[in-house]
Amino acid sequence: MESVENKLNNLVQHIEALEEEKANIALELKAVYDEAKLDGFDVKILRQIIRLRKMEPKERDEQQSLLHSYMQALGMYSK
Repeated sequence: MESVENKLNNLVQHIEALEEEKANIALELKAVYDEAKLDGFDVKILRQIIRLRKMEPKERDEQQSLLHSYMQALGMYSK
């Protein structure tokens, strides 16, 4: 049977390895966004697209409808 100390040590090492992997992925993502920016793409819009693509279509449609309604109510559309 594994000792408590050994189990704790294994958990900490696993977390550290995942944190390092997460940092490396963050650097890779930054490089891809930097490349997109150099190619003339708007990074803010790309981030929005990524966020929207993660949503279910129904949820995305509801949010877009609400956004449209709020903007209309605030007079944010040109007449």
